[in-house]
This record gives sequence, structure tokens and C-alpha cells, in this order.
Amino acid sequence: MSLDVTKEEKNALTPDSGFNLCGIDYFEPLGRRLYLIERYERYQDALKAKQERENPNEYLILYKGAP
Repeated sequence: MSLDVTKEEKNALTPDSGFNLCGIDYFEPLGRRLYLIERYERYQDALKAKQERENPNEYLILYKGAP
């Protein structure tokens, strides 16, 4: 697990199914850094959305739900 986000944040934004595209805001305090951008059913859609984000300085993570 990364030291940039807490286990609780990660668990809260891990979906039951599908994929959550999340960002990290390093200006927020630890425990409030992750934020949900959008949820997708298919990995291909989530990956495409991640690649199409316009801000090159934005740090993005995909969290996968249970199969």
C-alpha cells in the first residue's frame, strides 16, 4: 500500500464491481486525499478515460472491484 493514501481511503473507493477512476490531491491531509472521478463497468472504458484526462500533473488510480 502506498504511503500517499490510507487503507481506509482505498477501501472506501474500491467498488464492489467494475472500476473506479480516482485522483489523489496531495494538498489535502492524509486520510482525505483520494477522490472519485467516475465509475466504469469495463476496464477498457476506465483506462480510456484515464488516458484522456487533460491535466498531465493529475495523479490517477484505477481501483478494481471484486470479479
